[in-house]
Amino acid sequence: MGLSSSYAHGTGGVPLLGQTIGDNLAATAARLPDHEALVEVASGRRWSYRELHDWAGEVARGLLARGVAPGDRVGIWSPNCAEWVALQYATAMIGAILVNLNPAYRTSELDFVVRQSGLATLVSATAHRSSDYRAMLETVAPDVPTLRDVVYIGDPSWDALVADGAGVAPAELDRVGAGLGFDDPVNIQYTSGTTGFPKGATLSHHNILNNGYFVTELLGATEDDRFCLPVPFYHCFGMVMGNLGATSHGSTIVIPAPAFDPAATLRAVQAERCTALYGVPTMFIAELALADFGSYDLSSLRTGIMAGSPCPVEVMRRVIGEMHMSGVAISYGMTETSPVSTQTRADDDIEARTATVGRPLPHLEVKIVDPATGTVVAPGTPGEICTRGYSVMLGYWQEPERTAEAIDAARWMHTGDLGVMRDDGYVNVVGRIKDLVIRGGENVYPREVEELLYGHPDIEDVAVIGVPDERYGEELMAWIRVAPGRPPLTAADVREYCQGRIAHHKIPRYVKVVEAFPMTVTGKVRKVEMREVSIAELGLSSLAATRTA
Repeated sequence: MGLSSSYAHGTGGVPLLGQTIGDNLAATAARLPDHEALVEVASGRRWSYRELHDWAGEVARGLLARGVAPGDRVGIWSPNCAEWVALQYATAMIGAILVNLNPAYRTSELDFVVRQSGLATLVSATAHRSSDYRAMLETVAPDVPTLRDVVYIGDPSWDALVADGAGVAPAELDRVGAGLGFDDPVNIQYTSGTTGFPKGATLSHHNILNNGYFVTELLGATEDDRFCLPVPFYHCFGMVMGNLGATSHGSTIVIPAPAFDPAATLRAVQAERCTALYGVPTMFIAELALADFGSYDLSSLRTGIMAGSPCPVEVMRRVIGEMHMSGVAISYGMTETSPVSTQTRADDDIEARTATVGRPLPHLEVKIVDPATGTVVAPGTPGEICTRGYSVMLGYWQEPERTAEAIDAARWMHTGDLGVMRDDGYVNVVGRIKDLVIRGGENVYPREVEELLYGHPDIEDVAVIGVPDERYGEELMAWIRVAPGRPPLTAADVREYCQGRIAHHKIPRYVKVVEAFPMTVTGKVRKVEMREVSIAELGLSSLAATRTA
């Protein structure tokens, strides 16, 4: 029997974990002490669960020796590395709140996050790509009174931090850990808002430990699994769905490279016989596009997750068919929900696993509401996706007003995403409320147009946006990446392909062929930046400045 309204909740026979992250890691280390926990491919370093737990404990005692107390904020500003993982668990062991800093930050962003979170300690890489972290910190740190200690990975200051832990007895670490609760805050992640300053989503042990556990539980994770994680740890995808998902099941974390590299990722899968691979759609697109893709032995793969932004159906089919990932899942969520709210299941049919973002995780609720009235809409009707349950963040750090705008009195998180719930409880994301294009009074969801254009044989990737138009208010524009070796495409070619396949008002008026899209470090297309560039190039600045009701 189908749903009577767009509301569904996830049921399941497995109870929530009532543990802190430190206690959960200790339990896994006690159960599987000699099992491989962590592999850093670039350096060749490896840790068993006993060794990882002991290392995290040494770092935790080092932090205690330097005066870090439960509730203090400890920052991590680094690309993926083993020390990132050690610090993640070390801070959880002592109740410090880990603050994730985006590796792409520049001085102004660094300054804002350090001040807004009240960082006491910052652990940083020395440099990454074009970023000289040490130079930026020397500019910012002297003017921030709360920041007492800066430690650099791969530097004597990191070794000194670990060595300081020798002065704190293991019993003291146990005493501190025993005083922690699983509802305590343990992590702050700054959401990259399109306007204004980022907001610090504050997450508890209960939030992220359970979300990582249930995401990977639905993948069938066991200690026999090896997770290849090219996604950044500073985001929930890496540190929650990846690290916590792995350690809560005794699986192995494999770090293929400090930052995403498609060839390094596939080399790691092959060399480490990984069984699961994570990525946002653009990562899988880049891996499939490698000239020597067919030379990699990916036969060890069975599952993984594609998430972070809408997943093109054709890409999903290729991942299943050509990368041996028959059990790959699509997940949907946001940082404020730890992050996953819905996920496809391994036994879903191919249609559900390629055309939806699944149904609610166990112990979570999802509803679709009319953005204007807040009432639950009928199945099949677009509206705002809302979610409720253990995964909803504690709030935005020190911003009660912005928290109240996102989480209503009944503890529903309003995502800002537009979706449709089918009458079987499966959800399809049709776009962001902010991305919705209204052309001549007609609502156009860019995702629908993008899915159509992914079917074009010459198109490798596409993103659709709205730009100002004097007659219709907004017109559609498609940014397109042409597949390697294919002929160039014109706006006329794209419009001709769309004719007869989609309603006339959904056919892009403008087409821009590019080598790459502006992206966030997590692999999301920056449509705000695309719109700004397009408005300037098309000479529409005067129209963009016109305010409408």
